[in-house]
Amino acid sequence: MENIKENERIDDLEINNLKIIQKNDGFCYGIDSVLLSDFSKNIRKNSNVLDLGTGTGILGFLLIAKTEIKKVFGIEIQPDIADMANRSIKLNNLEDKFEIINCNIKDLENKLKIDYFDAIVTNPPYKKSNSGGINENKTKLISRHEVEANLEDFIKVSFKMLKDKGSLYMVHRAERLVDILSEMRKNKMEPKKIRMVYSNKNSDCKLVLIEAVKNGKSFLKVEKPLYVYEENGEYTEEILKIYNKL
Repeated sequence: MENIKENERIDDLEINNLKIIQKNDGFCYGIDSVLLSDFSKNIRKNSNVLDLGTGTGILGFLLIAKTEIKKVFGIEIQPDIADMANRSIKLNNLEDKFEIINCNIKDLENKLKIDYFDAIVTNPPYKKSNSGGINENKTKLISRHEVEANLEDFIKVSFKMLKDKGSLYMVHRAERLVDILSEMRKNKMEPKKIRMVYSNKNSDCKLVLIEAVKNGKSFLKVEKPLYVYEENGEYTEEILKIYNKL
């Protein structure tokens, strides 16, 4: 198949017949992107959406399936990953709905209009650049660690690119929550909604989903916890619904 290169595979997203190309030994999408697509599915109809650090394009594809947005612009710094996302777009015949831009998010204001986007979604690198455990290949290193852009960069860029009162939707590690809220408020991205994600009812919180609004007024809603697994190790009913299994 011409869409596929060596060491790649096509995975079925099990929604709207969408497919995605991923590397067999590369950084593949996980549950965090799926949860973020559900958390942000109330993005208004005909919105222009920016996906910062799009990777394989998973968030863009899921949002196109779940919402009535106008178009997604996916920003990806790694040329080979951007190419793979582009081939997935062609595979799904979504060239008019999804565009990939191969650049660093810090250069974005030279590529696209500022104050233009209705919403931004992002699943940024979770780990600080000087944190341990960085013996990974370059693709995984850039995907997981703040090598090319850090948390502050993602939030600053979001403020520049969003329309006034536009929304930023982010998934991140719970351990970085204080950093996230501090940077958001400092950069006039007011946190409005938070949902904590737990593996199960007996575990510590691992992930956090956050919505912030550009120049929003201060009011924060903390939603009920989201549990991924039941005590028997099976997915909870809510997770099954998010994955379209119910």
